[in-house]
Amino acid sequence: MTGRTPRLSRLRRAVPEGRSTRQAAEARAGRPAEARGARPRRRGAQPKVVALGGGMGLSASLAALRRITGDLTAVVTVADDGGSSGRLRDELGVLPPGDLRKALAALCGDDDWGQTWARVIQHRFTSQGDLHEHAVGNLLIVALWEQLGDHVQALDLVGKLLGAHGRVLPMSAVPLELQALVRGHDPERPEDVDTVRGQATVALTPGEVQSVHLVPHDPPAVPEAVAAVLDADWVVLGPGSWFSSVIPHLLVPELLDALTTTKARRVLSLNLAPQPGETAGFSPQRHLEVLGRHAPKLALDVVLADEAAVPDREVLTEAAKRFGAAVELAPVARGDGTPRHDPELLAAAYDRIFRMHGRIGPWR
Repeated sequence: MTGRTPRLSRLRRAVPEGRSTRQAAEARAGRPAEARGARPRRRGAQPKVVALGGGMGLSASLAALRRITGDLTAVVTVADDGGSSGRLRDELGVLPPGDLRKALAALCGDDDWGQTWARVIQHRFTSQGDLHEHAVGNLLIVALWEQLGDHVQALDLVGKLLGAHGRVLPMSAVPLELQALVRGHDPERPEDVDTVRGQATVALTPGEVQSVHLVPHDPPAVPEAVAAVLDADWVVLGPGSWFSSVIPHLLVPELLDALTTTKARRVLSLNLAPQPGETAGFSPQRHLEVLGRHAPKLALDVVLADEAAVPDREVLTEAAKRFGAAVELAPVARGDGTPRHDPELLAAAYDRIFRMHGRIGPWR
């Protein structure tokens, strides 16, 4: 990261207000607002929600959640090594910005301003040169990282520019490599277990993923992400690529500790269908089983699934009980037959869950 320059003082002041230097420093220490002596937030207006994941799964969740709360934080994986993100990561040594960009786009409003900016930051160049397939938002985010020297402040500034309905944070401030142990990765050796390296490769790997881990091991969490989880009313994990977007959050020790100790309620949102390669042939309960293997101490309150994607509710209910969770089935898929979530239906499902399971008070 480059140092901050005087000409950027106006940019730094443009970051959302209400965070003094002292408050920002204390937030980095992972202390909730009330513990820092700040005025306690007024519970009762709307739920304070943190959503964890990456890629299109997290985007679907955010597009739904922004419809029911204005107090929303996305915590995003930073292990992507493919496409534009991978090229920027390799060339500049930065965090991969792609999943962060997608989260910001999902938080854009439905008005002209929000939708225009969502299209702009998602726009990819088509050329015969080095800009080919680079996303505008990736370049904008990396430029601000280099100018401001601060991942969180830069993302806050992009969010303000877009009018994003929420905040986007990386789960770690260091680029991570995802590695997986895969049985049958080589079809000629179906019983052998090989190490597959890189998120893009893991997501499409043939064979059966046994487990995943991060390099470096035990990476540091972004303090603001830890603080958001500890201060939340609800934490939402998933949907998304199970081994490459959802489980990596459980492999960051400080973040896992926050997820297991927070007083927030926790909801796990299951995918609509298995993902070719990564989770091919997985049943809904198999998703829970591998989650439990990676984080045996994790407790959940609710497991949300599309009713059409669950062939046996009793089996899923038994799997959810191991986490202490109830199962909620709801129609959350688009009506076009594709395995994609409908933001309005998913929003309705989240809203009902937030109201019916351990409600703290009226949120509207």
